[in-house]
Amino acid sequence: MALTPTETRDLLARLGHRPKRFLGQNFLVDGNIVRKSVELARVSPGDAVVEVGPGLGTLTGALLGAGAEVWAVELDRTLFEFLAAGLAALHPDALHLMEGDAVEHPLAGLPAGRAAACKVVANLPYAVSTPWMDAVLSGPLPSRMVLMLQREAAERYTAPPGTRAYGAISIFLQAAYAGAPGHRVGPGCFHPRPEVDSELLHLVRREEPHVFRQEHKILIRRCFQRRRKQIGPVMRELIAGHAPQWLELLGAEGFSPSVRAEAIPVPVWVRLASAFPGPA
Repeated sequence: MALTPTETRDLLARLGHRPKRFLGQNFLVDGNIVRKSVELARVSPGDAVVEVGPGLGTLTGALLGAGAEVWAVELDRTLFEFLAAGLAALHPDALHLMEGDAVEHPLAGLPAGRAAACKVVANLPYAVSTPWMDAVLSGPLPSRMVLMLQREAAERYTAPPGTRAYGAISIFLQAAYAGAPGHRVGPGCFHPRPEVDSELLHLVRREEPHVFRQEHKILIRRCFQRRRKQIGPVMRELIAGHAPQWLELLGAEGFSPSVRAEAIPVPVWVRLASAFPGPA
């Protein structure tokens, strides 16, 4: 059960802990959202679930209560020690707690052999959300993810082509996952209250997900760094030796060299990246 705002403040005071804004420490205080997260992830007994930034353990407790085996990574030393002495001690076989950076350990130390079947349920700080997501999208890919994100990040991940929010991370994510109906979350569901709305984003791995190689990620990011320029000159600048063949394939997809990167849909980026190597 989620702690109320008062209970959260009292517990933080007992721990002598002030929420760190730079770590995005906004603690969930709405039990309905906790239940919704577990429900969307379809957590069942025996599931391997990864949690990023478990904080005071509200969501962690709900995942354990649903019968999941949880791998969690927490950067904050005070919160890690609190969880280690509490939930981890109570559930030594079901909660695997790691102290560390989620970008360096995106699946919290989960054994590689279990990654493809695992689920991720997490309240992601804004500052870490995109680098963490990029690390996860390097594979192996979890089967399902339910992520609490600032609305801006959620919109960027699910943005369609032709919009300002559409960018490299949109392509990397949508090539591997389909977005399912999520849930909007107001500031009052957290302590302290964030200044923006959040969204519970529900992602389901595609039947044939595409994982971009690092060189292709570099190429696509560079294209979007020049998003106001036509793709023809950009390609001739970035991959001169392969630009003619690349543009020919783009033409076969129905796009001229005058198109901009943000107008090219995800499936076309996948086919283009698969056809030619990235920049040296």
